[in-house]
Amino acid sequence: MPLLSEKEVLNLKLSCIRLPQLKTLALNLGTSKRGSATEIVKRILGVQPDVKIIDEFIRQKYTERIRERRSIISDEDLKEELMRVETFSWGVVQGQLDQKIQAEYVRRIVRYEDLLNNVKAKLHDDVTNYVICTWFNHWTTVLVEEHISTHPKVVPTIKNIKGIDLFLMGNHLI
Repeated sequence: MPLLSEKEVLNLKLSCIRLPQLKTLALNLGTSKRGSATEIVKRILGVQPDVKIIDEFIRQKYTERIRERRSIISDEDLKEELMRVETFSWGVVQGQLDQKIQAEYVRRIVRYEDLLNNVKAKLHDDVTNYVICTWFNHWTTVLVEEHISTHPKVVPTIKNIKGIDLFLMGNHLI
């Protein structure tokens, strides 16, 4: 038995669509595009749309997003850029950069020159490593998700909703 009903999954799928696109979908389904995203989703659910139409709309919008990204950088060029990363060392625990700056620099160092020297000597490298690692994680995730999302049994999310990246075989969330 699935964790969520078909209606709950459909609600999540609709919730992952950005408002301007949701308005377009509402018109395509013969319902009003007025109001908030929540109101539009309720109206769409009320007309009991064909899930295949929703899935295809989402896939189409996701494909447009992939095309936009590829107009900036091709998959091969992006992979080449990612391969330039020589070391993978966070330097800072993800999400705790501000805490590290406060604890190790702002509140500990009392002399201005010492602060500048410490920032140049250590913090610069920590921040650089942190940015490289998060950049690498982001773009490898983009490539993997784009690849997985091309499978016919996968419906991607256009925007992340409640930690869901894609729907598998209609009712499974990943």
